[in-house]
Amino acid sequence: MPLVFHPIYSQLDLPVRHRFPIDKYQGIHDALCRHGVDARTFVTPEPVAKDILLNHYDSHYVETLLAGTLDSKAMRRIGFPWSDQLIKRSLTAIGGTIKTAELALLNGMALNLTGGYHHAAADWGSGFCLFNDLYLAAKHMLGQPGIDSVLIVDLDVHQGDGTALLAQDDSAIITLSLHGEKNFPHRKQQSDMDFPLPKGMTDDAYLAVLDEALSLISRVYVPDAVIYDAGVDIHENDDLGLLSVSTDGVYQRDSMVLDWCRQRGLPVACVIGGGYQRDIDALVSVHLQLYRAAGVID
Repeated sequence: MPLVFHPIYSQLDLPVRHRFPIDKYQGIHDALCRHGVDARTFVTPEPVAKDILLNHYDSHYVETLLAGTLDSKAMRRIGFPWSDQLIKRSLTAIGGTIKTAELALLNGMALNLTGGYHHAAADWGSGFCLFNDLYLAAKHMLGQPGIDSVLIVDLDVHQGDGTALLAQDDSAIITLSLHGEKNFPHRKQQSDMDFPLPKGMTDDAYLAVLDEALSLISRVYVPDAVIYDAGVDIHENDDLGLLSVSTDGVYQRDSMVLDWCRQRGLPVACVIGGGYQRDIDALVSVHLQLYRAAGVID
């Protein structure tokens, strides 16, 4: 099972008590190795090329963000202080998701140990997202033979507003979002399929909505490939999620999505999405459910 990782995913100095859990990516890597994954099997991605960004995003936004001259209000919306390392890290993470998409088409499934930067749109970033890797990975898949339609299944608790905007006029990219109705972003965008969820939703109710969503896709769409954002901020202990899904519920959710893809012979590229417990070990244990569902670890 191809796994994509670079140490730079967790190499970013942030202010003390910053909300973003930057250490979780290295934590997932190390936990997978403790579970028996050979560290030599991880695929190391290259940073996404600037030309690819310019092909799909606003040139002024790309140039000023990369150069560190984006205005302070726009940087505050992103939520990170600008640094050269922030840019290097972000470009490598995005390159990782694109590489994961390539490997999924070759192997049937592949998993990135980061990804899910779904709040970024063509000319702005938001919510810790500089550039939208899900959209770029979908466009990359669509450039491959036999891939005419890509489904993005976004189960992060926060709606993928940037993805919805980027794909709104692209019928080849299908967007599905299950997200907290009263959670960030305040202004939601229109995905192809949106399922807003009430605060406090628990396992059975959540999984019932997911089953409904997957059934709807089966009736309406015929995708050739899938990108799965397996955010774990739906978890009952997440600081920002507002839902009450258990760790076992996260495992069942991930298993439902991956089994749905397997049953239809659809290649699926997975990213880990959000998760905001301050206890990194506890957070990593929830993220590991994706790798259990994929059969990477027991």
